[in-house]
Amino acid sequence: MIQKTLPVGAFLCNCQILVCPETRNALVIDPGEEPARILKTISEIEKDLGGPVELKALFHTHAHFDHIGGSRDVKEHYLAAGIAAPQIFLHKADEFIYSMLPKQAARFGFQLKDPLPVDRYFEDEQRLAIGKLRFTILHTPGHSPGGVCFRLHEDSKLGVHETVFTGDTLFREDIGRADLWGGDEETLVRSIRTRLLTLDDDTCAWPGHGPSTSIGHEKRNNPYI
Repeated sequence: MIQKTLPVGAFLCNCQILVCPETRNALVIDPGEEPARILKTISEIEKDLGGPVELKALFHTHAHFDHIGGSRDVKEHYLAAGIAAPQIFLHKADEFIYSMLPKQAARFGFQLKDPLPVDRYFEDEQRLAIGKLRFTILHTPGHSPGGVCFRLHEDSKLGVHETVFTGDTLFREDIGRADLWGGDEETLVRSIRTRLLTLDDDTCAWPGHGPSTSIGHEKRNNPYI
């Protein structure tokens, strides 16, 4: 598997670009800002592979502006080129936050356009595949009502280690804030304990900001859980 991690924007959101090496199908997780940089990185991957990749999806762990702000420009790039455009994925419970993207951004001193419509809504325990990359969707509310984590299942043939992309639910030795729209700290901690800490200890955890960690490390060292 090809994985590129791009800390984008003023809040250094970890935008993830994942490509299935066999099918060249790709997805982007949390294209929060810097859409031109995201598209450039995809082009660089295509040069390395010697051919195009097909961007199938834009996965969003939640709808805060620093995780969705670049989605419109990325999708519109493909629409303008007459190429099959990626679908926008989000959990339905975060749609009200998604729809107020300009207001969110303005609160922090930024200007962003209205987002494009959501194409598909995540459901808890939903199984999805991008090429041969296999995901299970874990609904983990607390940071936001529709917060989700993406469990990427191990596949030795593709060079995939068991990984979970945790957005702003779980960080290295920290947890997400719960004082924004629809947040609740008790719910957040319960989500982490029941949906994430039940994964294998050696599961790699990639948060929405900051360095990666592992589930085992967080069990032993995270003071909040």
